[in-house]
Amino acid sequence: MGKQLVRSTGIVGGMTLISRVLGFLRDFAIAHAFGAGPHIDAFLVAFKIPNFMRRLFAEGAFSQAFIPILAEYKRNAAHAHVQALINRVFGTLAGILLIITLIGVLAAPFIVTLFAPGFAHSGGERYRLAVDLLRWTFPYLFLISLTAFASGILNTYGRFAIPSLAPALLNLSLIGSIGFMSWVTPPIFVLAFGVLLGGGLQLIFQLPHLKKINLMPKPIWDSRDEGVKRIIILMGPAIVGASVMQINLMVDTLFASFLPTGSVTWLYYTERLLEFPLGTFGVALSTVILPHLAETFAKKDYGHYCASIDWALTWVLIISLPATVGLVYLSFPIMMTLFQYGAFTATDALMASQSLMALGLGLSLFVSTKILVSAFYAEQNTRTPVKIAMIAMLVNVLFNALLVYPLQHVGLALASTLSAAVNALLLLGCLLKSKRYQPQMNWAPLFFKVVLSVGVMGITLWALMPEQAFWESARFGDRASELMLMVTGAILVYIVALGCLGIRRQHLTLSYKH
Repeated sequence: MGKQLVRSTGIVGGMTLISRVLGFLRDFAIAHAFGAGPHIDAFLVAFKIPNFMRRLFAEGAFSQAFIPILAEYKRNAAHAHVQALINRVFGTLAGILLIITLIGVLAAPFIVTLFAPGFAHSGGERYRLAVDLLRWTFPYLFLISLTAFASGILNTYGRFAIPSLAPALLNLSLIGSIGFMSWVTPPIFVLAFGVLLGGGLQLIFQLPHLKKINLMPKPIWDSRDEGVKRIIILMGPAIVGASVMQINLMVDTLFASFLPTGSVTWLYYTERLLEFPLGTFGVALSTVILPHLAETFAKKDYGHYCASIDWALTWVLIISLPATVGLVYLSFPIMMTLFQYGAFTATDALMASQSLMALGLGLSLFVSTKILVSAFYAEQNTRTPVKIAMIAMLVNVLFNALLVYPLQHVGLALASTLSAAVNALLLLGCLLKSKRYQPQMNWAPLFFKVVLSVGVMGITLWALMPEQAFWESARFGDRASELMLMVTGAILVYIVALGCLGIRRQHLTLSYKH
């Protein structure tokens, strides 16, 4: 089972890596074409709103509630009962999403005012564009939520590759849409069309694979079905509990709408770069661990359940801690190498790198939160995470208000990191206090060895770092090769340091004996 978890995590991480690389190409193309101005600010707000709701409802609350229930049916019920559950969940979910989508399109001015009050306050082009663009991007929520439903089924049945690869289609759609800029006025609308097309492609891509496992959904509206009611009950508090990071990022956008033009865009590229390690590793790990934790908890195999949490958190420590240091220390070179071309200026890259440093500090915390929340949802406990998430949200708002004016957009990123620390620590404390999670390993020696290895890696980065003038004047090829050399050298030094300190393959393998 341990090898299977590692293999599944590797598959999800590998497929997600393809999508993230395409995401970088997408962001590079958008930055080159539109820079950081009122048009791209308006689009990013219009895209963030359905994307925020997608992560909140679909990948957040719905997936966390649906997968444990589906895993229980898969283990205890006949295939016909599983199919019946899927049909009813699909029909009910699609009906609710259709109503929400219609409301979202009609209420676009109010929604933009709610999420970006600074746009509404100042009026003008940004606000009008954001409203018009939102009417095109909001139906993406309907398509991508049904995509998340299909992904949940495939993940529960161990088919991780296809759902992980599907987001690449959105990136390809957006990249392709930029080629039609000259046909549309204003050109920014091509991105809204690209979002809508990408959502449809992701859903269609997964349907044949549902058919292969004989679980193609047939919509049946039945909100009174026992399984559907249990999912809805679990979803209520999970809407906040599973998605505190997304709520915090939207609060950042709200505050950023009052800041100078470009602030929304700088924060967007900051979040996109954080999502590379968070999506490639954090999402992959939590995607794989949730069905496994749900299954072990359903079997009342509590020792295996605790060992699985240990295994996931070990991976978090060994992978995300060095990634945090690399992301923070290399923030300026990364921004200059990836985005400082065309309309995206050196000043834009510098401003975005500053917020990347502040938000990058929270990488380990964001990944840990995904694992700890999965542990609660595997137990079908949604109340505890939502209470903790509410506290973390209040902390985020408080620090946003305190830091936004002295530090501008950097203060918003730092507030998200501080609230993530509160969220992760409270989740871990409650899990330990409940006695359901009792660590099966001695964490202190492992933590010391990883920190020491990261320190050696940091010294290596410092020794290899060129002067700032190099990043400002060099061409893309020179920047990319230098950055690749630094990253490769740091990774090799880190791996060697871990080996010298006694970290072996067995430390990363889930091994539990009854």
